[in-house]
Amino acid sequence: MNIQWFPGHMAKTRRLITDNLKLVDVVVELLDARIPLSSANPILPELLGNKPKVIALNKSDMADSDVTANWIQYFKSIGIEAVAVSSISGKGIDALKNSINTVLKDKIKMREEKGMKNVPARIMVVGIPNVGKSSFINKLSGRAGAKTGDRPGVTTAKQWIRIAGGYELLDTPGILWPKFDDEITGQHLAFTGAVKDDIYDTEEAASLLCGYLAEKHSVKLKEIYKLDDIDGLSGYEILECIGRKRGCIISGGNVDTERASKILLNEFRGCKLGNISLEEPYEQ
Repeated sequence: MNIQWFPGHMAKTRRLITDNLKLVDVVVELLDARIPLSSANPILPELLGNKPKVIALNKSDMADSDVTANWIQYFKSIGIEAVAVSSISGKGIDALKNSINTVLKDKIKMREEKGMKNVPARIMVVGIPNVGKSSFINKLSGRAGAKTGDRPGVTTAKQWIRIAGGYELLDTPGILWPKFDDEITGQHLAFTGAVKDDIYDTEEAASLLCGYLAEKHSVKLKEIYKLDDIDGLSGYEILECIGRKRGCIISGGNVDTERASKILLNEFRGCKLGNISLEEPYEQ
């Protein structure tokens, strides 16, 4: 499954990040806790250079908590502050502020020594589309200052947002990259809704997701969809079984696999199948 998506506004966002980087003190990169590898934009290190960075593993309430804890330890082992957060519940927001203060402690101390005690720390928030940036910023700021939406590409322009505690946030639109490194990256972004459903074959994506779930989470898969023995079935055959169980039947008794695909993908993205992480740090 080969997915490529680089709308024009993402090229503009790349320039926006580059042009405004000198205005901020630290960058918060928002990753999807279920797919920290696939949701990490590989062009950011080049754009950010030596700018201090903190990673916020968003949607941690949808991921396996043990796996997320392992990811935090992994990032810390390579010298990067990382925190698990939820833009819905607000979990981890205070810990994130502490991490920001940690990476900026030398700059804060230097400013205080120069008598600059009330200068707000300026933060740039970056992340791929639909990783939850706008909801995260709203939770961090305590107000509905950024537009939100359950689809990629809602934020399309730069916004400065003041928040309590002496911070200013620069929000930027989500940015993907011109070419994904491998098919697995594209699959994981499709499974979690980071790319628009109309640019890839949803039946192929759902079949691949069925194959993954059958291998890694077969008990959950059979329990949720009341499936019998699925050993030896292909992902597409499992998708057909799900379609029959959910009443996705068309003329001739055939399964409407397109409808079944939408059901599966929506329920996976809505955490109806439980807290599932698609990537683990030992895969590095």
